[in-house]
Amino acid sequence: MTAKTEDITILMRDLGLAARDAAQTLAVASTEAKNRALTEAAASLRENQQAILTANIKDLAGGEQKGLSVAMIDRLMLNNERIEAMAGGLEAIAALPDPVGTSLAQWDRPNGLHFERVRTPLGVIGVIYESRPNVTADAGALCLKAGNAVILRGGSESFHSSSAIASCLSDGLRAANLPVAAIQLVPTPDRAAVGEMLRLSEYIDVIVPRGGKSLIQRVTDESRIPLFKHLEGICHTYIDVAADPAMARKVAFNAKMRRTGVCGAMETLLVHQDVAAAILPGIVDDLTEAGCQVRGDGASMAIDGRIACATDDDWDTEYLDSILSVRLVGGVDDAIRHIAEHGSRHTDAIITEDAAAAQKFLNQVDSAIVMVNASTQYADGGEFGMGAEIGISTGKLHARGPVGVEQLTSFKYVVRGTGQCRP
Repeated sequence: MTAKTEDITILMRDLGLAARDAAQTLAVASTEAKNRALTEAAASLRENQQAILTANIKDLAGGEQKGLSVAMIDRLMLNNERIEAMAGGLEAIAALPDPVGTSLAQWDRPNGLHFERVRTPLGVIGVIYESRPNVTADAGALCLKAGNAVILRGGSESFHSSSAIASCLSDGLRAANLPVAAIQLVPTPDRAAVGEMLRLSEYIDVIVPRGGKSLIQRVTDESRIPLFKHLEGICHTYIDVAADPAMARKVAFNAKMRRTGVCGAMETLLVHQDVAAAILPGIVDDLTEAGCQVRGDGASMAIDGRIACATDDDWDTEYLDSILSVRLVGGVDDAIRHIAEHGSRHTDAIITEDAAAAQKFLNQVDSAIVMVNASTQYADGGEFGMGAEIGISTGKLHARGPVGVEQLTSFKYVVRGTGQCRP
């Protein structure tokens, strides 16, 4: 082990120890103290807006030198509106009900024992993410509201921006007399820190990876700690034979092009073969005018000559870019089969006025989020009324879909008696 590796090992263990100590304080912190920390942090974001933008300029310059894609640069970029959105997100989280201590169920037994299931914090959360600096604010705030300490490991490309944002979160904690170690940003962009973090099972209770497939695959392979994760966001929209054409056109465009680099962006459009000739050309008009490359199967290419030939790999690709694959299907059953074979269990939508088709789609598509007549870009905790999200989980244990405040808690059983002894 080199001296550098030893230093990072010590650094990460020190962060883990401090987080574990802070978690004990946060577990019993008052709702008022947590909310004050969040609102003061929001104020600090606004007060330090220029410093955050200056830090972001450094990250953007570095990203361009590294040759990051347009979508990745968009994820990395901050402006006045995005900083205000972060601040508003903190205030929205502060306004949410405090889940800690909530009674989930109560019952009495014939022997007089009273049982209660009560929400409790998970403890220490580790969040590993790439280019989105806003995750620093969202993840820090959600963990704090749920009574958890958090260790944040942002990507090297967003290091300066995330550091400036984390400083504002620290301001909020100090103002509320809560331990600053409740929200810690790993102070080095060295990739070795990720490996060390994934071994901190003594201190970290859950890891949340947010980023590209390679990052999430690495975390999945190496982590000794349970994960909330999704590997990919291969999201589908199916336009049914009973779809409203104007709605289908509008929703399809938004699902793909509102922001192409988010995990809820549509990557494959499925269109019922009986309405494709009427609906598809207008959708292709909108997409190509916006600079989106459309790839499709033979049937879709026969309808519109602007559609390029899709390969087998296209159906299994999360583009995160202005590229869309299109396939014609025979009906809702075919669409469900395609999603089952090629989807990632993230978010899938149907556009239809047929209630029976919609219900079949909702019942049979095994994804964390299923939608009717809405853009997949709504796959976001903020849009769900959670204030923000720490990520989307496609697993089926504990948390599924947007991971917000409630999903960052567990529970314990509280049993009250009057001296009962088991015979």
